[in-house]
Amino acid sequence: MSRFYRSSRLQVLSYMLIAVVLLVRPGAAQQTTSSQLTSPKQALGFGIGDDYHLATYTQLQAYWRTLAGESPRMDLEEIGVTAEGRPQLMAVITSPENHQQLGRYQEIARRLALAEDLTDEQARMLATEGRAVVWIDGGLHATEVLGAHQLMELVYQMVSRDDAEVRRILDDVIILAVHANPDGMELVTNWYMRESELEKRSTRGIPKLYQKYIGHDNNRDFYMVTQPETENMARIMFREWFPQIIYNHHQSGPAGTVMFAPPFRDPFNYNFDPLVWAGTDMVGAAMHHRFIAEGKPGTTMRSGAGYSTWWNGGLRTTAYFHNQIALLTETIGNPTPMDIPFLPEKQLPSGDLPYPIEPGRWHFRQSIDYSMTANLAVLDYASRYRETLLYNIYRMGKNSIDRGNRDHWTVQPTRIEHVENAAEEGRQEDPDTPAFLRRWRGIPMEHFSLLRRPEDRDPRGYIIPQSQPDFATATKFVNTLIKTGVAIHRATRDFEIGGKRYATGSFVVKTAQAFRPHVIDMFEPQDHPNDFEYEGGPPIAPYDNAGWTLAYLMGVEFDRILESFDGPFERIDGFAPVPTASLTQANQAVGFLLDHAVNDAVVATNRLLKGNHEVYWLTQPWTANGETYPEGTIYVPASAPATAILRQTAAEHGVAAEGVSRSPTVEALRIRPIRIGLWDRYGGSMPSGWTRWLFEQFEFPFEVVYPPTLDEGNLRANFDVLVFPTGAISLTDREDVFTRFFGLEDPERIPAEFRNRLGRVTAGKTVPQLRRFVEDGGSIIAIGSSLSIARHLDLPLTNHLVEDGFEPLDRDSYYIPGSVLQVRVDNKHPLAYGLPERVDVFFDNSPVLRMGPDAAMKGVQAVAWFDSPSPLRSGWAWGQHYLDGGTAIAEARYGNGKLVLFGPEVLQRGQPHGTFKFFFNAVYLAAASPMQRAAAMSDSN
Repeated sequence: MSRFYRSSRLQVLSYMLIAVVLLVRPGAAQQTTSSQLTSPKQALGFGIGDDYHLATYTQLQAYWRTLAGESPRMDLEEIGVTAEGRPQLMAVITSPENHQQLGRYQEIARRLALAEDLTDEQARMLATEGRAVVWIDGGLHATEVLGAHQLMELVYQMVSRDDAEVRRILDDVIILAVHANPDGMELVTNWYMRESELEKRSTRGIPKLYQKYIGHDNNRDFYMVTQPETENMARIMFREWFPQIIYNHHQSGPAGTVMFAPPFRDPFNYNFDPLVWAGTDMVGAAMHHRFIAEGKPGTTMRSGAGYSTWWNGGLRTTAYFHNQIALLTETIGNPTPMDIPFLPEKQLPSGDLPYPIEPGRWHFRQSIDYSMTANLAVLDYASRYRETLLYNIYRMGKNSIDRGNRDHWTVQPTRIEHVENAAEEGRQEDPDTPAFLRRWRGIPMEHFSLLRRPEDRDPRGYIIPQSQPDFATATKFVNTLIKTGVAIHRATRDFEIGGKRYATGSFVVKTAQAFRPHVIDMFEPQDHPNDFEYEGGPPIAPYDNAGWTLAYLMGVEFDRILESFDGPFERIDGFAPVPTASLTQANQAVGFLLDHAVNDAVVATNRLLKGNHEVYWLTQPWTANGETYPEGTIYVPASAPATAILRQTAAEHGVAAEGVSRSPTVEALRIRPIRIGLWDRYGGSMPSGWTRWLFEQFEFPFEVVYPPTLDEGNLRANFDVLVFPTGAISLTDREDVFTRFFGLEDPERIPAEFRNRLGRVTAGKTVPQLRRFVEDGGSIIAIGSSLSIARHLDLPLTNHLVEDGFEPLDRDSYYIPGSVLQVRVDNKHPLAYGLPERVDVFFDNSPVLRMGPDAAMKGVQAVAWFDSPSPLRSGWAWGQHYLDGGTAIAEARYGNGKLVLFGPEVLQRGQPHGTFKFFFNAVYLAAASPMQRAAAMSDSN
């Protein structure tokens, strides 16, 4: 809920007087001068940008409340709370006149962005009446301290300056100044300012992640929306304010320059409207033009850095799929003075670096000034092109609705490749025509039909059947879409489309809506182009991932509907409720059966184990109530407390339980309370943080374990399973690199409370303790690069991705950056209970194993593997045929314990719900014990 701050009743009365004055003399109330307002130095005790000084979020919060009480240009809104419970603030800044009609302007922005029930003429009228809405944020990556501090400076300047440009901007524009990471600012500033000696102050060596769970990945969460800060901001961007421009500040300027600003490099994502691309380029050009005009050299663009417009998931990139112009700048600077290095190639002007800067000393205040120039360039553009921005966001939304209402084909790189291959075959019949002439003439029009094949049309919508095995997870997927502003419908009764019957409660997602690009992007595979430095050369790494289709990653079953359709559908208002399940045949039941395919069955399991109730997995099919239940079915003996827990999880999480009148008579595994140790390190690991968050969501008990504890040994006394996410274990010890990176050369400078987190997993000290832990009956779960543990323990596994038997493949031959691949699964193995025979996995140049000839004899078993030369489902997989026959997931017996090895990132950023079961199963199996006959279950200990 929004909360606005005012200093006193007298202040409110004064605003009423201002409103009266405005009726007589428009613009008079804007003549607030800086002398009438509290300056940053008065509030903080130092100036913004002063060397060796940073403000905390506590100080920012108090200062903004002061300014909101002093200036009629500013309202302060609390948009939610953070992961650590702090209020997350947004300053709404515009002219006092505009504040009087703020609700009206917000409604205009919403109507134009959604483009529903408007004619072009009505849209133009609204654009004429409305005000441009510009989002400017700061502080997302908290160690990039410039972001939050330029935001403080921006707010002060916008409420205090009285020059003609600022007055015009405030008349035409509503500024949303959003702090993106309050917790991080508090942590980083306190860390930096803890040193009394100025020259010793540094942001290096921060002991934990600057967002409670995910640190830097808080800019990787904007289509999944798992964290409270992300949800707060997504609500403002996609459901409440719909800004036409989003400006996301970062601090990592390319070497030898001051700032990267748009335009961005290719590839351009083919799903979003081309007006997004063109608009972003126009605003970027305005930024560079202003820098040059103000005599501020050193801004670069396009090839000056690796940022593109392909990826979805970041604060500025998800905006593209919502028809918003979105900007990112990366700027150098630090409160500790630094130097711009001399790089000769950066002294020569070019189209991507038109105005080079001389090397030399650089101060934090200069970065603040550059940020203000960039902000003003954006705001000036928004003011001058206010009506164009408002109308264009409507035009893009209307384009999306039109495309969703008719046959439409999205041209993709693979389809172009098919056309070119077909044309090449035709050229062989005309060998006498020179190549340049063939290019000039183009390809015969007969091949254009390959881009218009009926089966390749974009869907008119998607239906998510209520009948799928894990409809609760499908509901989570739908609510993720709703968080990003997507309109979702639900069937109010059974219906039929295309000869298929769908049950009441099925979800319907139509593509005829303004945010169609985002809908398509979440359901359809990404087709990343083959992007190389030159023909036959190495690949150019994409910015972040190449493929991410969320419906695939979450294991959601859906149907693509190519024809226009309708039915008994109602639009969901708010969020889709969790489907309430029930306990069937509960009277006189001796026990209950739960479906292992339902992810949230682990919540029921964990609650039962916490209450010391019995839980079993059937390891053989069993027939009861006229139905055969597969391996992995969960059995819970009935008791009043256990039944109460099952009723609760049925109501809260949609986990159904079916009563049976007799105990199973097949073999089973007894699932026991589990003692989990989750590796982490000083400074925090993002994969570990994501795992910590996931454990909490599904109610697993766990303890975070740091390297010194691992090195002490006696691990089996405290843990049943140790979890090592990617990045925890490497093949070589690189302690010096690690130490320098985190600024830990002098451990005495680290507060005593954090010293027990120092160090890392090493071959000399840690691996022997891990070996002993497994030999004594413990389990290790290793993910991604942490599969190096297999080498350390001499398991009969080698790298599958080699040539000539031993030489690792080079990037020219094989390269698969963050993409979705499909693997074959042995779902009769307990590690894969509840999973289908084929599963989509997230793969990021991940390890792929080759089983040694004696692997089976030594207790190593493949659980998931690549059984195709073309496993790519979404993204980019150059040389994917090399994967064929490789093992993706394996279990290895070792001594009295075992190792579970996940090559793919089965927990990637909390997204792949479809592979969570692999991990959950591995955790439970660490303490499971076999039962010969489940008839004895109720008597077991």
